[in-house]
Amino acid sequence: MTQAVVRRPSVPLTAKDEAELALLRTSPTFRKALEHLAPTGPSAVEAVSEAVLLHSVLEAGLAAIRAMAEADGYAEIAVQYAGQAEQRRRMSRRRTPTWIDEP
Repeated sequence: MTQAVVRRPSVPLTAKDEAELALLRTSPTFRKALEHLAPTGPSAVEAVSEAVLLHSVLEAGLAAIRAMAEADGYAEIAVQYAGQAEQRRRMSRRRTPTWIDEP
């Protein structure tokens, strides 16, 4: 973590959460995936505390949420753009071509 800690909330964890965290802590494959999703987190080979590991998981989750929100936004823009295609086509047909006045 490169930024100053502002708050340290407690996080309730289920048995499944504990198992997933243990897998993240011990599996090189999962650690590489976490390193890829949370680039400011620890490297795949570093030994880390539970707090650092949880922060990396939070960071990766937030990055995934941002990416999905961006994808949804782009999809909305694409739908709007596609909906306006016919109108743009009609407008372009009404325009006088630029080459009409050429000798």
